[in-house]
Amino acid sequence: QVQLVESGGDLVQAGGSLRLSCAASGSIFSINQMAWYRQAPGKQREFVATFTSGGSGNYADSVKGRFTISRGDAKNTVYLQMNSLKPEDTAVYFCYYTHLGRTYWGRGTQVTVSS
Repeated sequence: QVQLVESGGDLVQAGGSLRLSCAASGSIFSINQMAWYRQAPGKQREFVATFTSGGSGNYADSVKGRFTISRGDAKNTVYLQMNSLKPEDTAVYFCYYTHLGRTYWGRGTQVTVSS
């Protein structure tokens, strides 16, 4: 079984930066199958970022140019670097992993961007 734990969420001012971390335990066969999602209050959960088959990032239009997904030096660790944060980025951010048709979610970390 896979366990995902997010960290790094905080309250920041607009224009600030945060780096979220996702630490995965268990059998992770491909880190490229990991991704970030977010959900604002009263809104549907939406895709944020993941890796392409070539290892580069695939991003939602709303965060393109501001967010970067990357692999950590430690095994089974994924980061989401968030720059130029906007109030509309306020949400609970979730780490995601899929393997053999199953999906796994972390419990989320709160990001709040004040104006």
